[in-house]
Amino acid sequence: MVRKPALRPVVWQPPTPPPRGEVTPRPVRVLPVGGTGPEDVLVDSSGRVLTGVADGRILRLDPVSGAVVTLGDTGGRPLGLEWLPDGALLVCDAHRGLLRLGLRSGRLDVLVRDVAGTPMRFCNNAAVAADGTIYFTDSSRRFGIEHWRGDILEHSGTGRLLRRAPGGDVTMLLDSLQFANGVALAADGSWVAVAETGSYRVLRCWLTGERAGRAEPLVDGLAGFPDNISTGPDGLVWITLASPRNPTLDRLHALPPLLRRIAWSLPQALLPEPERSLHVIAVDATGTVVHDLHGPADAYHFVTGVREHHGAVYLGSLEESAVAILELP
Repeated sequence: MVRKPALRPVVWQPPTPPPRGEVTPRPVRVLPVGGTGPEDVLVDSSGRVLTGVADGRILRLDPVSGAVVTLGDTGGRPLGLEWLPDGALLVCDAHRGLLRLGLRSGRLDVLVRDVAGTPMRFCNNAAVAADGTIYFTDSSRRFGIEHWRGDILEHSGTGRLLRRAPGGDVTMLLDSLQFANGVALAADGSWVAVAETGSYRVLRCWLTGERAGRAEPLVDGLAGFPDNISTGPDGLVWITLASPRNPTLDRLHALPPLLRRIAWSLPQALLPEPERSLHVIAVDATGTVVHDLHGPADAYHFVTGVREHHGAVYLGSLEESAVAILELP
């Protein structure tokens, strides 16, 4: 068991949460994957779902037959998945960094492990441009995936959005992010979005034009903790909300740090678990919500991966042992 890092809480006043409206859950189809924690999802041209699970395997699931095939094993903890221009699979591995998996050869190559001479602590999610440029997150320089809750509780802002050029050079686009998480590119490549889980928002960093290099909120004051995000075929940005905001946690952030240190010292079993929910939204380039979808939380919860494909939304979860499918309205 990895020992908990000491907590260094930063006082913060969270934004006022939006009011909760009436929720009408949509039917959800749940497909077991034979592994725990299919955190992200990717869909190939044949409609098969790719995901990575806690024991390191990369799996491909046929939603029609239910058959599951192992494509590779990172030897770490695979999280975000993306296609590379040559048809290989890009894997963000929380322990091993940014990886390339050849689906035909089965060969696994490390693309990025160190940044400025220091190993990444928590490689999480990515988006890939047409020219092979990779935008990816290192969620925290203080906490690894085993203690991700500590980064949310501490709120010290050590996450980063990084860019790997096709030639291999790595640069930092944004620093001091509150648990940098999901990444998505605008359809025209003019900006890249990154989820700040610990601040309930998604930032947009401009890549072209007069605003290049500037960052601004794409959507702020979300009703829950944003995790992975992705760009749909119509250019909408899909955002997972892993769980609703916790009023007690919001109050703790604004109170003296000692209270959070005490909470962090308690065994995990004594701390409240995130509220069960199944919630994803999609926003346009102005941050306007276009889709706001809920499913039955008793059937599937803690949604961390989302991908729209042919009129359906495919979902992954850090805690479930299955992927799920919601049909779009």
